[in-house]
Amino acid sequence: MKKPIYILMALVLVVASCGSSAKTAASGSGSGSKSYVIGFYNLENLFDTYHDEGKNDYEYLPDGANQWTEAKYEKKQQNMARVIAEMKADNGIWHTVLGVSEIENRHVLEDLVAQPAIAEANYQIVHYDGPDNRGVDVALLYRPDQFKVITSESIPFNFAPSSIDFSSWTQEEMDAFRTRDILMVRGTIDGEMFAFFVCHLPSRVGGKGADLRPRGAEIAYKRAVELMQEFPGIKIVVMGDMNDNPSDPSMTDFMHGREDIADATGFEFFSPFLSMLKAGYSSLYYQGAGNIYDIILVNSALANAPRGTFQIQPIVNGKYYGRVFNKPFMTNQSGQYKGTPFRTFSNGAFVGGYSDHYPTYIVIKK
Repeated sequence: MKKPIYILMALVLVVASCGSSAKTAASGSGSGSKSYVIGFYNLENLFDTYHDEGKNDYEYLPDGANQWTEAKYEKKQQNMARVIAEMKADNGIWHTVLGVSEIENRHVLEDLVAQPAIAEANYQIVHYDGPDNRGVDVALLYRPDQFKVITSESIPFNFAPSSIDFSSWTQEEMDAFRTRDILMVRGTIDGEMFAFFVCHLPSRVGGKGADLRPRGAEIAYKRAVELMQEFPGIKIVVMGDMNDNPSDPSMTDFMHGREDIADATGFEFFSPFLSMLKAGYSSLYYQGAGNIYDIILVNSALANAPRGTFQIQPIVNGKYYGRVFNKPFMTNQSGQYKGTPFRTFSNGAFVGGYSDHYPTYIVIKK
């Protein structure tokens, strides 16, 4: 009967080492230099209880399909804040920058950053109202004492000019298509220039988006290259719910994501979650399969940085440069969906969970 005990103890040690390695990297212990956490979280339909003109938010009203009351909204806010606070507890530091998606408006983010669990971080907000048909946007939360914003822009989705053939689309279909804009925020961290892109690429629902997601990646990549040409040495992070895996063409071909950090040269990007996907990590489940749609990529200037400047760090087992944050309280522990993210609604019923996505993050350090 001793063998199962030994196996259990070994598993405990592995889990402990994963957590401690991430915390050590983020806190910068023993290095004399400060670390910064950069992450992304799909908040899964963070709507308030009021109708916004032009937004398709009717199911998230008190008399809507979800019977979205103030009590449910407050529970959702507390849950989102708890996850952010738990990441801080795990890492020893708050995120410097946290990209978010599936938010209705600035108001829901103002309520979020004011939640008692995270208020001390003093997060500020960059947000633009976008044209998405569902009425959801992306945004950036940041700590103003660490990231100094210089400028920002909301980059619209368009169909041209593109290397992708959209000849099967009519002009009317193109004109009618609405999706999330891409957010770009440029600023400095400890004197070094950074640009953060926050994306929520078109959905897979109904088998759609096979060309739309590559087009979204193409738009983000083109703007990133323009910034690299305008500001040589700028460090760029592209993050978001890509609705694709890091192994899909949108990320490998159109975002130029590379699995090996040494291959991220010139205008190529290092894609740390590509190797993690192959190793079996998941940030969400789609049609019963584990995927990592919550992707973070960094450009060569951050992947292979000169000594003494900010560089991405290995944070899981000293091997992986990204982390999927998935604590037990965020995960279904039993039933049909055991082992998957514990979400807000399940089969149309409010179950008081968190999100259908786990957050992901990276750590940078000089």
